[in-house]
Amino acid sequence: MYGAAMPHPEHPNLQVLEHPLIQDKLARIREIDTEPGFFRKLVGEVAGLMVFQISRDLPTRSVSVATPLEETQAQRLATPVTIVPILRAGIGMADGVSLLMPEARVGHIGLYRDEDSLDPVSYYCKLPEDIGHGPVFLVDPMLATGGSAVAAVEELRAHGCEDIRLVCLVAAPEGVMAVHAADPEVLVFTAALDRTLNDIGYILPGLGDAGDRMFGTR
Repeated sequence: MYGAAMPHPEHPNLQVLEHPLIQDKLARIREIDTEPGFFRKLVGEVAGLMVFQISRDLPTRSVSVATPLEETQAQRLATPVTIVPILRAGIGMADGVSLLMPEARVGHIGLYRDEDSLDPVSYYCKLPEDIGHGPVFLVDPMLATGGSAVAAVEELRAHGCEDIRLVCLVAAPEGVMAVHAADPEVLVFTAALDRTLNDIGYILPGLGDAGDRMFGTR
């Protein structure tokens, strides 16, 4: 089990992180009047808090370090960690996680959703060559239809990734089930499981278009 959350009773691949600080910041993120700068700040803070919880089981190794007074044994991460945002909205989450783990590598997967078919379209992929040697935190604020997440997971699997942890602020049941159907080994971590999708694939109640709100675009 990762972090302090329990598996969701209806979705075996889902854990909802209900820490009070996460929930307070998510409430502010949802608010329609939250300005882009504050929105980006909150998204990064929530991402850092979430990854702090779900990284508790990362393996460590013993190393010798020199303090100002003497040599001592300490613990360092045993394998490289990679943060992979789904562009473009995932960038805000990646920035927050990077503040927590500045030693982590950052890959990028670029996908956009075709507004007619709602299917993901790939336009960019840049990953570390040895990305499969350690855990990957795949980050995207919204898990809606699940199409982009499934496509990103498939790309990571093709690069040899075994430990993939999908981290999102808000998820719809449809997206959670799509990820489970495509790859049941991938666990989804979210701050909230929302009600459903509307007829154009947006999460309800959701928080709007995360990318537009983060960068002040339309």
